[in-house]
Amino acid sequence: MGIPTSAHQIARGLLDDPTIVQALTTRTFSVVFSAAKAAGLSYNAIATATGIKPERVSLIAHGKATITGIDTVERIADGLHIPGGMLGLAARSWENSTTGPQSRTEDASMHRRQLLHGALAAGLTTTALKPITEILTNATKALTASSGPATLAHLHTVTEQHSYGYAGRAPATVLANLVADVADLTALLQRPQPATTRIDLSRLMAQLGGMTAIVLHDLGHRRQALTWFTTAARAADEAGDRTLHAWVLARTAMVPLNYGAPAAAARLAEQARHTAGNAPTAAAALATAVAARAHALTGNRHQANTNLRAADRIAEALPDTERADTWLGHCDQKHHVHLSHALTTLGDTTHARTSQAQALALSAPTSTLTRTLLHLDAATCHHHDGNTLDACHAATNALTAIPATFHTGLIHSRATELYRAIPTTLRTNPAAQELADILTTTAPRDLP
Repeated sequence: MGIPTSAHQIARGLLDDPTIVQALTTRTFSVVFSAAKAAGLSYNAIATATGIKPERVSLIAHGKATITGIDTVERIADGLHIPGGMLGLAARSWENSTTGPQSRTEDASMHRRQLLHGALAAGLTTTALKPITEILTNATKALTASSGPATLAHLHTVTEQHSYGYAGRAPATVLANLVADVADLTALLQRPQPATTRIDLSRLMAQLGGMTAIVLHDLGHRRQALTWFTTAARAADEAGDRTLHAWVLARTAMVPLNYGAPAAAARLAEQARHTAGNAPTAAAALATAVAARAHALTGNRHQANTNLRAADRIAEALPDTERADTWLGHCDQKHHVHLSHALTTLGDTTHARTSQAQALALSAPTSTLTRTLLHLDAATCHHHDGNTLDACHAATNALTAIPATFHTGLIHSRATELYRAIPTTLRTNPAAQELADILTTTAPRDLP
């Protein structure tokens, strides 16, 4: 289709309106058509541009009819001159003819970021996950296609920036930025370029994809996290980077670890250890620490303690380059976070509290998720020591001290584990009831 005439284009200002951005990402065309009419575009003009009958356009605008066919969505994009990325489509052919390559890429990226932030603003619902899933699908396909001219310096910069974690930001905000950068990288993987550059891009895809999966894991979206980890592992394999592949596998193991399948987590962690090899790397230390946690949860104290000792040895031998305080590194703070959970699970409360104290001392005040998990470990230690009501108070205090945006699936899962360990005879106590109430009111919704 050629470039639509200006009389049939949606007003440019509408594409910057957060309400319209949200409506486009969810394909809520009642909002789009109503806004277009209010901005001066008649139903007849919309019908002419999109090939939809005027009567049906009116029904859609009034919420009495919907659009589900992809061909109709494409006609709307082309007819009203809406960039494909805003509707979860590929870039339209007319986008390539209206602007120069650089501005076209920047506009698509900007609209994609607006779309993602708009979709996630109201929470990570199934609807909001749709554009995230589509971007993952495109990324997976790109790993089997030829790749394109890339601004590698920029991609390395944003990947490093993401590796520093949340830095006090809400997980949904971090997720939107990560997915937008994966989409930018995917576009670069879809055009031809030298093999060495493609390897570099695949490595970046493994890192960005893995970090996206980490956030989805923290939010409680287990299946989505596993799917992203699968693509990250594929990218690491394509890059020929065994250490990065081991890191992805170890991180993958944390999904079943934290959501009720410790035996599966142990198998994945052991696979990650094997992939990492014998060199002292952050990936090897992570895999071994995760294996210790998994074996502790299965009740295999011998394997848990064996892995704890091995994790300590690897952590002590790490060169400075592997000790970065990032999602890709294994600093002392991260090591003690893993030890805290493993030792707490084993009931070794003395050593667990030592690791909790060290991890908290090394954690920035803005590390909300990490600090909350450590406080929940401390609460569980109270329970192991026979002070269950103190444990309830401590857990409730930890949960009420954080903003609602940090009441993620991971936090809720860890606190729920503690509540389930409370004897039935104590659950009528006000302290236990208060914990139960906050778990009910803060339970994440719509987690696929």
